[in-house]
Amino acid sequence: MLDLIVLIFLTREIGRLAARKGLKPLTWRIYNVTGWLLFEIIGLIFGIWIFGKDNLITINLIGFMFAITSYFILRGQLNKLPDQDIDEDINNIGK
Repeated sequence: MLDLIVLIFLTREIGRLAARKGLKPLTWRIYNVTGWLLFEIIGLIFGIWIFGKDNLITINLIGFMFAITSYFILRGQLNKLPDQDIDEDINNIGK
């Protein structure tokens, strides 16, 4: 349950950041959800591989940490892109 709440919040943040960069927010939200699910599955498999099937809490925490990592990777990629400045386009009219 906590996973879904955090995912919804972080997906909104990625959408806002993408809009500020002048990109389509829906596309980046889909990237966020897809990356979250993939990294969580990878984390769960990694946790099972390291700790075995008996440590469910530890396995879920590792999956959650991998999922959070996917958000930070995606946010880092978006932060590398330049912001879209509307005033800059207005200042270039007529040049």
